[in-house]
Amino acid sequence: MRRWSLAGQMLILQLLVVAVTVAGGTVLVTILTRQLVTAEATATARATAAGVAASPDVLAALDEPSPTSRLQPFAERVRAETGVDFVTIMRPDGTRYTHPNPTQIGRRFLGHIEPALRGRTFTETYTGTLGPSVRAVAPVRSGGTVRALVSAGITVDRVSARAWDQLAWAGLVALLALGLGAAGTALVTVRLRRQTHGLGPVELGRIHEHHDAVLHAVREGLLLIGADGRLALCNDAARRLLGLPADAEGRHITELGLPEPPAAHEEERVHLAGDRVLAVNSAASRLGTVVTVRDHTELQALAGQLDAERGFAESLRSAAHESANRLHTVITLVELGRAEQAVAFGTAELRAAQALTDQVMAAVREPVLAALLLGKSAEAAERGGELVISPDSELDDLGLDPRELVTIVGNLIDNAIDAASRIEVHLRGDPGGLVIRVSDDGPGLTGAEAFAKGWTTKGDGRGLGLALVGQAVRRLGGTIAVDGSVFTVRLPTPKPEPAR
Repeated sequence: MRRWSLAGQMLILQLLVVAVTVAGGTVLVTILTRQLVTAEATATARATAAGVAASPDVLAALDEPSPTSRLQPFAERVRAETGVDFVTIMRPDGTRYTHPNPTQIGRRFLGHIEPALRGRTFTETYTGTLGPSVRAVAPVRSGGTVRALVSAGITVDRVSARAWDQLAWAGLVALLALGLGAAGTALVTVRLRRQTHGLGPVELGRIHEHHDAVLHAVREGLLLIGADGRLALCNDAARRLLGLPADAEGRHITELGLPEPPAAHEEERVHLAGDRVLAVNSAASRLGTVVTVRDHTELQALAGQLDAERGFAESLRSAAHESANRLHTVITLVELGRAEQAVAFGTAELRAAQALTDQVMAAVREPVLAALLLGKSAEAAERGGELVISPDSELDDLGLDPRELVTIVGNLIDNAIDAASRIEVHLRGDPGGLVIRVSDDGPGLTGAEAFAKGWTTKGDGRGLGLALVGQAVRRLGGTIAVDGSVFTVRLPTPKPEPAR
């Protein structure tokens, strides 16, 4: 069974509404027209009868021996001028003096005359010699006495003919209204069919249900931003990931703290929302810009841990490489017969390595962080730089998460190694908290650009190091500041667990 489309149903419904409206209007116009034509005929007959009754010529003719000879031409002249169908002048007993049909003169008037005999002009519809007519009867007075009666009227057939003339024009207007209504309805239907793709209400309802189910079930955040920059649509995941309020839809994205969407297609743009690292994809569409958001926080945390492990491995590789070079040097000196120089060189290298280890371990008694600093020192040396620990550094185990400390210190040192040749690390802890300061002899940067979302000077695919540092600092409840090439992190000391 074929289902009617929504546009088809709307067409039939609107045509019915237009047809019923036009039909109702036509019936109302018919009734009003009939009443107006009848009222006009009644008023004309009443005015004509009253006018003839008040004419002095009528009283003068009544005093003559044969009133008909004078009244009949007068009555016919008035009838022709006023457009009524008859003007009858009669005696008080109803005997006619005049009539459009001369054979009816001298006969009794057909109709009521009692109110007129009492001196009152009245109207009625009555069937006379000319058929049903709308008539008026008026008294002809002389000195307070009713000398004669005058009746003027218009036949019902003529009233109906005039009404039908008026209704013909009304019908033409109704047909024009019906045609215009049908044409307008057809245009609206065509537009509606184009917008609904010819689907019926059931299909549209099912599509809406599917759309709503998919929109709220998908784990990725989905936003639709209109061409005017206002948020047209967002799902539950987008509200959760971006922290959007319940009334976000309809508001401009700048009011919601969201960046302007790019004009062209863009993939995997980094966006930071609180403690979350989000991957943002955007694509232009006919309705605006479609933006999808995925949570990469856990992935970035794992990537940070992997980077730390890779850093340790790289540090061990650098240390092994340096040790191999020194060992080869000692072996070569021995082979050349210079044993004393070999012993002196080896002893000096061991003393230097032990001095660095002693310096780091004396300043930093957190083993994981100390190992990181030793590895980074070897990496900096391999890349032609120098990493030093400030003389006033002193750090005990303050109970902070070592993974967070590795993320903070490791990323700050990595950024410094990429930008400078000499890096100085200051670490100092006390009951009030921990201060981490990493400085270098590079060009430096400003705080505004350093912590911009995804900011980097190292090319595509980079720029998350400082973002991860900022998130780790916020998770620990600390603060971070940058002044040129000096990064300063302040972390509060965790409160001890209450005794149970």
